[in-house]
Amino acid sequence: MRTESEMLDLILRVAKEDERVRAVGMNGSRINPNAPVDPFQDFDIVYLVNHMQSFIEDPEWVDVFGDRLIMQTPEAMALFPSELGERFSYLMLFTDGNRLDLILAPIQEKDMYEKEDSLTILLLDKDDLLPETSAPTDQDYWVSEPTGILFDNCCNEFWWVSTYVAKGLWRKEILYALDHINLVRNMLIKMLEWRVGFETDYSVSIGKNAKYLEQFVDKQTWLTLLSTYPPGEYEAIWGSLFKLCELFIETATYVANSLHFDYPYSTERNVMQYLRHIKDLPSDATVI
Repeated sequence: MRTESEMLDLILRVAKEDERVRAVGMNGSRINPNAPVDPFQDFDIVYLVNHMQSFIEDPEWVDVFGDRLIMQTPEAMALFPSELGERFSYLMLFTDGNRLDLILAPIQEKDMYEKEDSLTILLLDKDDLLPETSAPTDQDYWVSEPTGILFDNCCNEFWWVSTYVAKGLWRKEILYALDHINLVRNMLIKMLEWRVGFETDYSVSIGKNAKYLEQFVDKQTWLTLLSTYPPGEYEAIWGSLFKLCELFIETATYVANSLHFDYPYSTERNVMQYLRHIKDLPSDATVI
């Protein structure tokens, strides 16, 4: 596996030798002082370039970075809508295990690029067009304090979608139920994120997909959360749904009390009664 210095040397050499590349920036976990170091960290690189279309029309130009296991270019795929505007990305996993996420951005976006992410450093600026970046920090990714409206919306979404899980389970539509229980869990994780934020004075990030959440919750909360990921069995999914409800009630009431929000006790009571009723409803019932 090529070392970090070998990869960065290659990335900069390619940029220096190509007149179309005018600046190089780096983002992501490799410059995050709070991110754990491991061999799976991507190289998140941006080339600020002239004549972008000339790169796109020559798909083999990225071969210089090494032998690939697989590559994805999302902006060229019909399956996903483009999210980068005028930018174009090459997501490359190499045979030596390194991964390079390389984005081409028009040089005209230099000011926007420099300001859009606090985890940014400049590796190269051929024309001295970009100001020096501040020391990288993950502050842009810290948990934000919720408003009362966001709290209410999260509670409403949790209890509303939980009824879809129950409906899917009663109908024996297991994929439908599993899909919606994941949405319910997302609201629980959002509420846990807000609890972590309050307890840390909103000074930490729980990472993409809540990957650092375990560091900030007690062991029992973590084990309960893990137990809400059920196997593909109807009774197990019912059990997971009620565990989700219990942990959500505990977490949401904590957040509400801490931030002086109104927790929707009547909604909780009504939906819990509904869920229990649907669980006990005979499979041949014609009315609820």
